[in-house]
Amino acid sequence: MATIKQDSHSISLLVNNKPGVLIRIALVFARRGYNIDSLVVSPSHDERFSRMSITASGDMNTLEQIIKQIDKLVDVIHAKDHTGEITVEKELVLIKVQCPPETRTEILQISEHFKCQTVDIDDDTLMIQATGNTDKLDALHTMMNKYKIVEMVRTGKIIMVRGGDST
Repeated sequence: MATIKQDSHSISLLVNNKPGVLIRIALVFARRGYNIDSLVVSPSHDERFSRMSITASGDMNTLEQIIKQIDKLVDVIHAKDHTGEITVEKELVLIKVQCPPETRTEILQISEHFKCQTVDIDDDTLMIQATGNTDKLDALHTMMNKYKIVEMVRTGKIIMVRGGDST
């Protein structure tokens, strides 16, 4: 029996900036049993439209059907899977970590290695901000786990096609 490959896919959508569009798109994924790993919705350069960046994992055949269904929705201008294309992909993470004086220097050195910015500090905690690809932020998370993470939030992946083509 053949194994279906479960890859992570980066999908971009340009949609009308109207209420209810997000729920209709999410329902297409849900009906197919496809989980959304991350979802970022932001205004585009034209206020009539919003840009969605969706990261999802699953088999390619199901994803192709989902994209075809999404592309048929009235308020969707276009939907595209960018897996395998040359894109710029970034995420943002904020991590608040326990930071007593005896470990502060070590934590700050790790933060510097990952090109983090310190955004808040007090006697017992340190909050850092980092941007980068998923692998970089996963590695930072692993390193900071040694110091008791108090709280963490990630934006999800945003993507843009390189060069003159439009995402």
